Amino acid sequence: MGRQARVALEVLATLFGDAYGRMFGVRLWDGTRIRGTDEAFVLIVSQPGSLRTAFRPPFDLSAGRAFAAGLLECEGDVEAAIDAVLRAVVPLSGAKAARIWWLLRQLPATRLPHLREARLNGSLHSKARDGSAIGFHYDQPLPFYESFLDDRLVYSCAYYENGATTLGDAQRAKLDYTLRKLRLQPGERLLDIGCGWGALVMRAAERYGVEALGITLSRSQYNEARRRIEAAGLGERARVELRDYRDLAGEQFDKIASIGMFEHVGRAKLPEYFTAAHEALRPGGLFLNHGIAAQQGNRIGGRTSFVERFVFPDGELIPIAEALAFAERQGFEVRDVENLREHYTRTLRAWIANLERNRDAAITAAGEQSYRVWRLYMAGSAQGFRSGRIGVYQALLARPRTDGSIDVPPTRRDIYVEGGTA
Repeated sequence: MGRQARVALEVLATLFGDAYGRMFGVRLWDGTRIRGTDEAFVLIVSQPGSLRTAFRPPFDLSAGRAFAAGLLECEGDVEAAIDAVLRAVVPLSGAKAARIWWLLRQLPATRLPHLREARLNGSLHSKARDGSAIGFHYDQPLPFYESFLDDRLVYSCAYYENGATTLGDAQRAKLDYTLRKLRLQPGERLLDIGCGWGALVMRAAERYGVEALGITLSRSQYNEARRRIEAAGLGERARVELRDYRDLAGEQFDKIASIGMFEHVGRAKLPEYFTAAHEALRPGGLFLNHGIAAQQGNRIGGRTSFVERFVFPDGELIPIAEALAFAERQGFEVRDVENLREHYTRTLRAWIANLERNRDAAITAAGEQSYRVWRLYMAGSAQGFRSGRIGVYQALLARPRTDGSIDVPPTRRDIYVEGGTA
C-alpha cells in the first residue's frame, strides 16, 4: 500500500471514528479493500485526490461535486452513506478538524471535469429566471424520469394507505387522497399549479367529473401532459398550459391544488403566491397546498449547497409555521394540516430502487452525471425525511365567504373513505 493510500485511509478513520470498518467498507483506487463488520455500503475512492476534493469547504457542495464527477462512489445503501457522512461532518471542529485538514493537504489536488451546475441569470424569482430554474430540473429527457417514477409520472410524495405495496398504487392513492380533501363535485373547475406531467388533472377529470386546468413552466412536461390527456380521451375536461401562477388574473376556480411546486416559490414571493391563489379561488372554495418544509431549527440548502447547484436552483424550504402565516395574511383560513414525511421516505426509497434497477436506461437517457446526481439527492432527501430534518405538509386552506361560510363538511371522515365525495 502506497503513502497516499495510507493517508486516505487515515482521513476516513479520523473522520468517521468507530463507524469506519464497521458500518461501511472502503475500496481505493489501488485495489486496497477495507471490509466493514456490519457493512451497509462500500465507499469507493477512485483517485488519490478524491477526498481532498470532497472534504474542502463548502462541504455540502464539494462532496456533491465529488460524487457527481465519479471521484467518490457508493455501492450499497446510499442513504446509509449520507447518514454516516452527516453524523461525521456536522459536529466536526477543533483538533479533529485540524488533523483532517492537515492530512488532506498531503493528498494531491484533482481537477474536476465539466459538471452540469445551475448558474442562473436575472433577478431572483423573476418570471424568466423561474422558467430557467424549472427547466434546469424538469426538462431532462422523459425516459430518464420514466426510469424511476411510476407509470403516471407522479413526481411527489406517494400515500401508502390501505396496504398499498407498489409505488403505482401509492401514487394513485395520493392523487385520490388529495382530491378527496378538496371535496370535488362534478362540474367544478379545478386548477393545478405546477401540474407536472398531468396526473392530477387527468385523475380529477376522469374520476371526479370536474373541468381541470394544469399549469407548468416546463415545456417538456407541458408537451407530455398534453399527449397523455389526448391519448386518454380527456381533452374536453382536462388541459394544461405553459403559464406562471402570477398570470392567473381574470380566472376563477372552485378548487385549487399545488403539489410539490411550493418549494420553487421563494420566501420573498410568498405574499404574491398566496394572493394569486386567493384571487383565483371563488369565495367558499378550497386550496390544497402541498410542499416540502424545513423543520424548525434546521437550516436547509443555501446558495452553495449541492441541491441548489445541481438539482433545484433557487428552491427554498419554508418552515410550515411561516408558510401558514403568509397564507393567513393573504386572507386564507387554515382548515387542516398534515405532515406526510414518513410516506415521502418510502416514496424516495422506491424511486432510488427503480433508478438503480434501471441504471443503464437512465444513463442512456440523461448521462451518468445525472444518474449520480439524482441518486445522491434522492437518498439525501430520504435521509432528511426519515430523520425529521425536513417534512412534507398538505395544508388545506379556504377562502371564506363574507358571512364566514366555507364548502367543507364538519368532520374529516369523508377523506378517509374510498370514493369520498366522488
